[in-house]
Amino acid sequence: MLESTDKVALVTGASGGIGREIARRLAADGHLVLAHYGRDAASAAETQRLIEDDGGEAIPVGADLTRVASIEQLFDRIDDVLAQRGLTKLDVLVNNAGIAAPGSIDAVDEAAFDRLFDTNTKGTFFVTQQAVERMRDGGRIVNISSMVSRAAYPRSIAYGMSKAAINSFSVSLAAGLGDRGISVNAVAPGATETPFIGAVISDPDRLAGTVAGTALGRLGQPRDIAGVVGFLASDDGAWITGQVIEASGGMHL
Repeated sequence: MLESTDKVALVTGASGGIGREIARRLAADGHLVLAHYGRDAASAAETQRLIEDDGGEAIPVGADLTRVASIEQLFDRIDDVLAQRGLTKLDVLVNNAGIAAPGSIDAVDEAAFDRLFDTNTKGTFFVTQQAVERMRDGGRIVNISSMVSRAAYPRSIAYGMSKAAINSFSVSLAAGLGDRGISVNAVAPGATETPFIGAVISDPDRLAGTVAGTALGRLGQPRDIAGVVGFLASDDGAWITGQVIEASGGMHL
């Protein structure tokens, strides 16, 4: 077992992909991880098992982040979980939960647009609103953005908009929470090998083009992104705030 700790991290969308690896990294660094999931309780339980096999501790917590009432219930559950352990504060929040909605300007309908912004933008905002009330001074907030927000991707135009909003949110929040010593940053992954970019991975031409456009010549791995988040959440990352950090292996250089 890892050394016991009173540090607590909430990771949204921790049931797979990048979120799972972030949860595993923060647990390895000594945090009790609250591993949020939306619908897939079985996958969240697998995240918990992997963390516990590594000697860490994780507790799955489910919620629909598109509804404020559900977010409030999530934090009621978190309050109960922490109270049972004699804890009251969060140390780290990672807003990772998100969905993709590929499509050009003429291909995204209202329902898809609303689902995208409800999850990626509204959910991040109101989870953070609740978390800030419970976060210790000197805590860390990391919002997962995307390279799509930093360059022209006309086939993912609405998704890029939702993530650009996260970049703006991160910078303004960093300024607003600076007097409490809370750092806020966004991490913008490039093409990372998860089901999230399954359409790219399954198309040999698109995959080859993506890799060719990356200076380091490969797709990212979830652990690559988790390492950046782990650094920002560590003591070594304490002097960084208000930044959008690209973790892409050098895309579009």
